Amino acid sequence: MIGDNETFDQFITDHRWAVVTTLRKDGTASSSWIAYARDGDTLIISTPGGTLKRRTLEADPRITVCCSSDSMPFNFVTVEGRATIEKDNLVEMTRLVFAAIADSGFTEPEDLEGWLESQDRVIIRVHPERVYGVIR
Repeated sequence: MIGDNETFDQFITDHRWAVVTTLRKDGTASSSWIAYARDGDTLIISTPGGTLKRRTLEADPRITVCCSSDSMPFNFVTVEGRATIEKDNLVEMTRLVFAAIADSGFTEPEDLEGWLESQDRVIIRVHPERVYGVIR
């Protein structure tokens, strides 16, 4: 379970879109909209290797993931934690992300391995430390 609140844990499982916030070297925040998947008690994000997300996390692994519903009343659950950057098992982990967003029109590239390599993609794994939110 992610956190100790079953309602929040289920919300994280049921949704797929979030805003990720990382910290630049000067301490200012950088946020981006992402798709995520769940892998046990961690969250995974597939991202191209050259992104600011990756560079900021290499310098400071603190990360915030604000999972959001995509309709009113716009409930959310925020996961704060530490991230690790992974270069192994990319196909398996990326398939989890594509499966999570399958109903939104995104499809897995035909040559997934080639696509991963061409973008130097990595997996950002979020290890939760604090979970909170608002569910109405």
